[in-house]
Amino acid sequence: MSSSTVDPADPVFLLHRGGKMAVTSTVPLTSREDLSLAYTPGVARVCEAIAADPTLVDEYTWVSHTVAVVTDGSAVLGLGNIGPRAALPVMEGKAVLFKQFAGVDAVPICLDTQDVDEIVAVVRALAPSFGGINLEDISAPRCFEVERRLDEALDIPVFHDDQHGTAIVVLAALRNAATLLNRKLGDLRVAVSGAGAAGVAVTKMLVAGGVNPDQVVVCDSKGIIGRHRTELTGTKAELAASTNADGRRGDITEALRGADVLIGVSGGQIPETAVAGMAPGGIVFALANPTPEVHPEVAARHVAVVATGRSDYPNQINNVLAFPGVFRGALDAGATRITEAMKVAAADAIAGVVAESLTVDAIVPSPLDPRVAPAVAEAVAEAARRDGVARH
Repeated sequence: MSSSTVDPADPVFLLHRGGKMAVTSTVPLTSREDLSLAYTPGVARVCEAIAADPTLVDEYTWVSHTVAVVTDGSAVLGLGNIGPRAALPVMEGKAVLFKQFAGVDAVPICLDTQDVDEIVAVVRALAPSFGGINLEDISAPRCFEVERRLDEALDIPVFHDDQHGTAIVVLAALRNAATLLNRKLGDLRVAVSGAGAAGVAVTKMLVAGGVNPDQVVVCDSKGIIGRHRTELTGTKAELAASTNADGRRGDITEALRGADVLIGVSGGQIPETAVAGMAPGGIVFALANPTPEVHPEVAARHVAVVATGRSDYPNQINNVLAFPGVFRGALDAGATRITEAMKVAAADAIAGVVAESLTVDAIVPSPLDPRVAPAVAEAVAEAARRDGVARH
């Protein structure tokens, strides 16, 4: 992108000039005594105490309320592999959302490598400075291995938001949509368009939340995933073994034939004729942004409830409903990891915020609703304690 694309008068560029965040002190530094307490010689006593008892780092540093927002710039928004420098505005944005909605401090870290071994090694080395790791905008399938290896190596929460944040909010929205339509999750026939990071996580989360895996069909760019696809490996092979019990074959049109739910997380366009083949009273979540897989007005001709990832249509499925509260709850509980039960608890909490006021245009709270993050944090912390991964 050349500098000619920058309009200094554009309010977006005006807002971003100089970045969106800064570091500020939480202690006074106006006298010699202040300096002696905050820095040398006083700080040495705190260092010695932590050296003798490393658990004190949570109490006497920022670790207990700070996460790293880590990316390699390989899958940024809908922009693709634009690299670490171009990813930094998104990571800064993520950090200020953490602070605004949950009081969690966050540091953007953009790595100039897309090698899995190097990413894991760097994050492991940085981990002592943080209470959690939010992985962001790392492309599939590498993101699965990065998260798995870090989760195994570290004793702090590791959370790939593109996977799990999306999945949590989708489960919350589907739970409320089903309630509104007087349906049960276990009875819904679900088609997922997209088998990348979000598609895989959404599928797993829906099953964890009560959707019958036999009733789920997942599509990638080559069509329906099933046991007939002999070329599949890794997570797609797992999907083939655990979903599509009827052995369907074909494209998204076949996957949607008689389906109750479409969840689009692929970015590919889905024809109106395919949506028209869904069962009556259906649900469409077309989450590609900025261009949904199905235009919401087109989807509304054929189904009862429509959601998108956009803020200019009702029912925005926005990760900000999940990740601030998830980390706030995990940090409050001193969680060593984020379990499936903690994610389901987060989804239930999000759904519960608007459970008493559901309409077809309001199946999830507004991202600006101040009730969301505290409700999610409390539910996540309680689930962490139930699962035995909480330190306090």
